[in-house]
Amino acid sequence: MRAQSNLPAFIKSADGFFKKYVSNGSVAYSKIKQNMLEIDGLYASVGEMELSKIEEANKKAFYVNAYNIVVIYWVAKHYPLKSPLDNSGFFDKIKHKIAGEEMTLNSLEIKKLLLPYKDARLHFALACAATSCPPLASFAYQSAILDKQLDERASLALNNPGWLKVNDAQKKVELSKIFEWYKKDFVASGKTEIEWINQFRKDKIPATYAVGFYEYNWALNER
Repeated sequence: MRAQSNLPAFIKSADGFFKKYVSNGSVAYSKIKQNMLEIDGLYASVGEMELSKIEEANKKAFYVNAYNIVVIYWVAKHYPLKSPLDNSGFFDKIKHKIAGEEMTLNSLEIKKLLLPYKDARLHFALACAATSCPPLASFAYQSAILDKQLDERASLALNNPGWLKVNDAQKKVELSKIFEWYKKDFVASGKTEIEWINQFRKDKIPATYAVGFYEYNWALNER
């Protein structure tokens, strides 16, 4: 039987795992591959977790961590890869057991996180194993400080000139394709993309700047 009491232990184990194998948003897949026991255990915990009686904040944090654990597990299992897309159906066909339910990564992202919580900051916490993803955190998300963590991850990406490219000379900003693919999430509150971004920017982007999107780099985020 699945037990909700496993959740604190899962968060603690996930936190230790991320601290050990993730640095500057990159993952040491080769080291994980050498000893799959840790990630196997976390992946199994994701599947067996019981969430029916826990608070929404705990569910939200769990699903974010679950997404990142499943991505790392599947890459490590099939490593070496040059891109997550090298594994057919990585996001939309392969199903994983998540808290007792069978679902794809896309279903986990959309049905368990984006639709229920309508929180665009989640896009900066979920890492899809690609170089162009917002950098994966080297810690687990925890319900008690989740808002702070999500703010920090959004701020980290949106103030990074290599991830969000502002060209003052041309009065243009080039955004990640994430803002094109998930536009409705960022403009849902009535804000434009730039207005949403400026909530987290130290140097605000003028509303008159043209918006473009740079090509997504699907190369593996490995170190």
